[in-house]
Amino acid sequence: MIKTIASRVWAFFKSFQLTIVLLALLMCLVVLCTLAQVEMGTQGAVNAYMRSFIVWRQPMLLYLPFPGGALVGLFLTLNLIAKTLDIKLSWTKAGMWLVHCGLVVLFAGEFVAGMLQVDTNMSIEVGQTVNFVQSYKNTELALIDVTDPTWDEVYSVPDTLLAKGGSIAIPGTPITLKVKRFFPNAELGNLAEGAPPSMATAGVGPGISVVEQPVVSADNEMNQASVFVEPVAGGHSYGIWLASVALGAPQSFIHEGHNYVLSMRLRRQYLPYAFTLKQFKHDVYPGTDIPKNFSSLVQITNPSRNESREVLIYMNQPLRYEGKTFYQASFGKNDTLSVLSVVENPGWLLPYVSCVLVALGLLAHFAIVLRRSLKRRQDKKEG
Repeated sequence: MIKTIASRVWAFFKSFQLTIVLLALLMCLVVLCTLAQVEMGTQGAVNAYMRSFIVWRQPMLLYLPFPGGALVGLFLTLNLIAKTLDIKLSWTKAGMWLVHCGLVVLFAGEFVAGMLQVDTNMSIEVGQTVNFVQSYKNTELALIDVTDPTWDEVYSVPDTLLAKGGSIAIPGTPITLKVKRFFPNAELGNLAEGAPPSMATAGVGPGISVVEQPVVSADNEMNQASVFVEPVAGGHSYGIWLASVALGAPQSFIHEGHNYVLSMRLRRQYLPYAFTLKQFKHDVYPGTDIPKNFSSLVQITNPSRNESREVLIYMNQPLRYEGKTFYQASFGKNDTLSVLSVVENPGWLLPYVSCVLVALGLLAHFAIVLRRSLKRRQDKKEG
């Protein structure tokens, strides 16, 4: 009985019919993902359709659950592995083995990218030195000790933790933040006369109205995350503060001689090295405004390596450094601001390995077929 079930499962996974069904599902997902980009943005659509196991939101299918790209990719990988193991283990099939192994590596690379890849960016002006990258969408509440004029101590609370509410003790400080209310997206404005008072009692918050808005995901839109938070230390409350991405002015309070700044901002990742933008160039084709090339000359300073050198980052020529890849993405402020897209993907080599394996496999397969064909011709002549 068990052998019968196992044989049926094996036959199912190695069947060509399963391959056709999975490829058809993948094509449907590509169409749905492309259409969803209008509303959800590129990254939001890719995460919802191609990097999820189940898609719960597709108006074209009346909101019925639909297999996501991760589930289809998983079954395609199992189907490919089963087909590979079904190939006869001999030198005459070496090419097919290499091709199938290359495709398995390609699927594995996509899974690694979907699970572990982190996309951030670095905005840097000419003459400025930056030692952090920041998220495109995710935010954090930063509590910054600016007492020392030469060094800032930064403590951050991610938006996912703020959304849970409650009290959050800040390690390394006597401060506890009590989250009163968190808005993933909100519209801020001046508090109208006669309107209900704000929840905030300190800082600029008492004069500002906060209206919750639907969360946006389009590429050209950004959520204005906001939070009402109460810093408490030594049994003393410092009032309720409003922190928001939409607020540019810093807000601070003093506890036992330490000056703390509250700031809601895009989530940052600090680096053990720093970039200084020495020069930015924006070249266009003569007589047009069409970009021909834009490049950033940056100086890398890495104390841990005792390194200080200049590197040119330009279109189609990224910088790979310390596990991150820096691409020239955009610019602004009359060509004085450079925006670098930063990608951290532990599996970035896997697609290249896959291409090499597939190429070698095809060459080996064609060589074997050609040798067999030539041998048949020779045997026919001799016969």
